[in-house]
Amino acid sequence: MARNGASWRYVLGWWSAIAGLAAVLALVGIALFSQDGLQTAANVAQVVGIPLLFPTLLVPLLLWRRRTIAAKAATSADVALAKDILAGLVDEQWRVEANLRSLDDPDPMPVRWRTTRDKKVIDHPANLTPASGRVSVSSSDIAGLTAKFRAMRRRRLVVLGGPGTGKTTLAVQLLRDLLATRDQHPDEPVPVLLSVADWDTDAHPDLRDWLAVRLTQDYPALRAPDLGPGIPATLAARGHILPVLDGLDEMPPSAQAAVITALNRSLGDGQLILTSRTTEYATATADAGDVLTSALVIEPRPLTGAHAATYLKRCLPQEPGPAWQRILADLRAAPNRRDSPATAMAETAATPLGLWLLRTVYVTSRADPAPLMDPDRFPDPAALRAHLFDQLIPALIAARRPSADPADPFRPRRRHDPGQARQWLGYLAHTMAHPPAGSEPTRDFAWWRLAHLTRGFTDSARLALGLVLGLVAALGVGLLVVLVIMIGFAAGQANVGWLVIMPAFGLAFGAFSGLAVVLVVMMSSRTWSAEKPAFADLRLRGRGTSLVRILVGRLALALAIVLAVVLVLPTVITVVLWLVAVLALGLPVGPEDELAVWLADALMIGLPLGLMIGLPIGLSIGLAVGLTKWVEVPARAERATTPVTSWRADRALHLVRIAVLALVAGLAVGLAYGLTEVATAGMMSFGVSVLVAGIAFGHHHAWLVYLMATYRLARAGHLPRKLMPFLEDAHRLGLLRAVGPHYQFRHADLHDYLAATYRPRDAGAQAAE
Repeated sequence: MARNGASWRYVLGWWSAIAGLAAVLALVGIALFSQDGLQTAANVAQVVGIPLLFPTLLVPLLLWRRRTIAAKAATSADVALAKDILAGLVDEQWRVEANLRSLDDPDPMPVRWRTTRDKKVIDHPANLTPASGRVSVSSSDIAGLTAKFRAMRRRRLVVLGGPGTGKTTLAVQLLRDLLATRDQHPDEPVPVLLSVADWDTDAHPDLRDWLAVRLTQDYPALRAPDLGPGIPATLAARGHILPVLDGLDEMPPSAQAAVITALNRSLGDGQLILTSRTTEYATATADAGDVLTSALVIEPRPLTGAHAATYLKRCLPQEPGPAWQRILADLRAAPNRRDSPATAMAETAATPLGLWLLRTVYVTSRADPAPLMDPDRFPDPAALRAHLFDQLIPALIAARRPSADPADPFRPRRRHDPGQARQWLGYLAHTMAHPPAGSEPTRDFAWWRLAHLTRGFTDSARLALGLVLGLVAALGVGLLVVLVIMIGFAAGQANVGWLVIMPAFGLAFGAFSGLAVVLVVMMSSRTWSAEKPAFADLRLRGRGTSLVRILVGRLALALAIVLAVVLVLPTVITVVLWLVAVLALGLPVGPEDELAVWLADALMIGLPLGLMIGLPIGLSIGLAVGLTKWVEVPARAERATTPVTSWRADRALHLVRIAVLALVAGLAVGLAYGLTEVATAGMMSFGVSVLVAGIAFGHHHAWLVYLMATYRLARAGHLPRKLMPFLEDAHRLGLLRAVGPHYQFRHADLHDYLAATYRPRDAGAQAAE
């Protein structure tokens, strides 16, 4: 922030100096060449001095304002209010997510957790809380785990387990229970669940720095003006955040070890909850040469057949059919029997993922469970598991009917074809597992990274966009030039000859403008696929001061630039002509000579004309830049950021930016060419400003790049044209989960299965891929 402020002051200072020097040169030229000499120079100085005085007075005011804002530090009241706001946002976020995952329907699965017996992954007993040396808790009694966690001297917990054992679910349960009982412990830090795979320890070696970045991105309400500046960094630095880091195993092996090292360096006395697969965590601690200091490490015990049968019975009607009664009996007797159906079902139901699959495919959808007892069809757990994964998407689509009620967050908006949905999700899973060269596989899908993930914003796409915008700019500018010439002809300021060369002028100006737009788009769009989404915040309440500050700064900069250009160009032209006349041609130039009189008249006409045209256009551009800067914020502040809210917000930002620039462009042209031609000139400039400036201007192009990528992928048949609504429906169905602004597949195993079984439908699609 300080660097940007210094650059802003540097540019403004230089342009002010150039404008002042140009004014001095202009006055000297007028004094030399004008017949009235110093009197004319004095008159012009009075006119020019007024706008030059404006930035001179404005710069100290802006610098004082910036120092005042920077001097305000977050108070204890600010911190307490920010914690309450954050706790409410996190609670709402995970309450909705828990309902979508059916975590409490009818009750959490009864997974038993106990302290690990692997001494290689846990700290010395002397470094642990004595009471936590041996822990045995159940997911169905999360309050017991919460009490043990609060009793720790250092509240650090590592949740290990194999695929689908409920690690993330336990972390979410613990987070929610900590929030639910927070009123009894108001001084505790606020638990926030984050995907640890997003942590780049090279860019942010300290955990607190990364937490501040993620809090700013995921919970924009913390940037409210009344909370004071830098409140996310304050919360992270002062230990008011309990990071719940999910999915260490989803990082590359070298990054996993780096995270263990960074955590031990960053935590101090801080708290932490971390989840990981058992094997990956053991490898990470071995590579790091250290375990997580003072952290209690727990692992799950497999669900028994009796536990699985009891849970499934609670999900079934009170009097299930004969098939279900036999299945439940087989599950309870599985340890004493060796027949394949009972063994396959028991081993599948030994993990929360397998039990959820059985419930979703056969209980929730009310499908006939008789095939589960066929030993020829399911000879082993792998065959049964593959069958359940294959039937999962059709079962969820059939079970959850669409709803047109926008207030219903738990049902999809439309019904999808199961085969088509499987194909689209399979392509996405396959692409995330096999990203372009130079990128690591990921579990997190960020919609603004779609173009990078699928190479959907290639050089050819950039060139096509540039050519389209260049053509629009050429037509708009060419017609505008013709319009201005026609206005001049109608006013008697041009002769009939102008009607002959009018098309030539329009063509020349249009071609030049179109080429310039193509070059600008090609140069600036190189980084568009890496830009993050933003939001158009049009609320004035609480943001009036920032609006005034931004507008004043941009208008001052625009005024300085306009004055420099308007004063420099006529002065430079006059001085160059005078030097050519005196030095090259040897012409005498004095106050009474014809050349001197002509130069003085040109300067006297050029300065007012330049100010008359340049000031409205320059100030209007400054107004547009300021409004766009003020409107653009990283995300909506009312709630935690989700994939859909960030996508809709960035789309709205593009539309608002186009509207603002179109309005200001029309105003600028109208003021520059006279109020009588406002409507006509404004309409002529509208097309150019909307499609060119509105698209190419600003610092956020995520939605535009996403739009081009989805168009290309939809034509190839890989993804739906309306991708985000489809993904949101998949989230409502329970196939995806939302973690901040990212989507993840409901389970990593589901992601891997869809990626491994994905096949393009035809050779054409495969070639396009």
